[in-house]
Amino acid sequence: MRSHLLNDTTAEQYRRSVTEGVERVAAKIATTDRPFTGVTVDALSPRIDEIDLDKPLHDTAAVLDELEEVYLRDAVYFHHPRYLAHLNCPVVIPAVLGEAVLSAVNSSLDTWDQSAGGTLIERKLIDWTTARIGLGPAADGVFTSGGTQSNLQALLLAREEAKTEDFADLRVFASEVSHFSVKKSAKLLGLGPDAVVSIPVDHDKRMQTVALARELERCKENGMVPMAVVATGGTTDFGSIDPLPEIAELCEQYGVWMHVDAAYGCGLLASLKYRDRIDGIERADSVTVDYHKSFFQPVSSSAVLVRDAATLRHATYHAEYLNPRRMVQERIPNQVDKSLQTTRRFDALKLWMTLRVMGADGIGQLFDEVCDLAAEGWKLLAADPRFDVVVAPSLSTLVFRHIPAAVTDPAEIDRANLYARKALFASGDAVVAGTKVAGRHYLKFTLLNPETTTADIAAVLDLIAGHAEQYLGESLDRAS
Repeated sequence: MRSHLLNDTTAEQYRRSVTEGVERVAAKIATTDRPFTGVTVDALSPRIDEIDLDKPLHDTAAVLDELEEVYLRDAVYFHHPRYLAHLNCPVVIPAVLGEAVLSAVNSSLDTWDQSAGGTLIERKLIDWTTARIGLGPAADGVFTSGGTQSNLQALLLAREEAKTEDFADLRVFASEVSHFSVKKSAKLLGLGPDAVVSIPVDHDKRMQTVALARELERCKENGMVPMAVVATGGTTDFGSIDPLPEIAELCEQYGVWMHVDAAYGCGLLASLKYRDRIDGIERADSVTVDYHKSFFQPVSSSAVLVRDAATLRHATYHAEYLNPRRMVQERIPNQVDKSLQTTRRFDALKLWMTLRVMGADGIGQLFDEVCDLAAEGWKLLAADPRFDVVVAPSLSTLVFRHIPAAVTDPAEIDRANLYARKALFASGDAVVAGTKVAGRHYLKFTLLNPETTTADIAAVLDLIAGHAEQYLGESLDRAS
């Protein structure tokens, strides 16, 4: 079995095996004509269940043939221009090359003696990002697995900086459309069930700063401790960006940690046209960025950034076998000193390769294209009497629903939209997401593919309307 270990004697076998796998994927991507096959759980599960993992095939080609059946054929392909659902982006080739390199070398970014140059590359990218944000010379950060982990670490730092031992008194303020990870983090951090105070949003789904000020004052009057305000730089559902300068003023006035969850909107940091939409982010105490959303990176590639590097000490633990305290005096850079994770992939290499091949302007141009596309999509929806669209896009998300001409029952309209989304997914012709607005079911386009066109959007809208009308017609037939 040693023949399967990657080393100097198996380098040629590694080259052949990886090349064969890459050729399979390349052929699949080149011939994929829709984002999904429509396969069902009930259809695919038996095929996977019948595979005996204790009986290997002992042949790479045979395994790839099997993989075609159980995964590649029916995968959801984000690169397809009619994948319009979640915050999944098509990936750029330099980043995929970086993925191949980092997987083979397999550096672990927890300590210098496991990563060497990988440590310095990650630190360089953190410095680059904090400079783009404008956090100042004392800023620092670390790569994470994703926005949820980044938000958790940021709120951990905020909890410790609040300097109180009674966690029941701590309060976190976030808009009613903020990411669920805020409440999840509060629970994981041992805060009380009422710790997260939900702040209402305006018509554009942005946090109402008047309401935030009122809640901060109430917190102070009631003897509670305002731990953090979580402002969102691109909400998951709407792409809305909270009024960051005004929130920063309130955080300064009340002495509250300001965290900006820019997991989605971080693409604006590279934007050539829309950077001002995220002005005020430079005043944050911590920031979440997900490069695997708007920097076109493979999952996972995220980071948490802080204004003051000293606050990262709240995540620091020393183990004699790994990162003993003496290493700090010896100026040995161990990234585990900053991270919630120990063993950690060299995900930073993907962004490094992207910047070195494409440059930041290349990334920004792609993100600008999808923002422009969303603006055109908004015009299509606003002019189409078949649909109700919620808000004009700040980034690249459109939330809408089909409104039948002859039906007025909101519950029936809900069912028609749910059916349309399900039927569209089952057909494989396109993939869209869904959410709720004011208790009603809506559909969602998350536009992250520059290859998607307004013609694609128009075609998918026609498909949605067709499925919804089919459902309503069948519903009327059943009722008659």
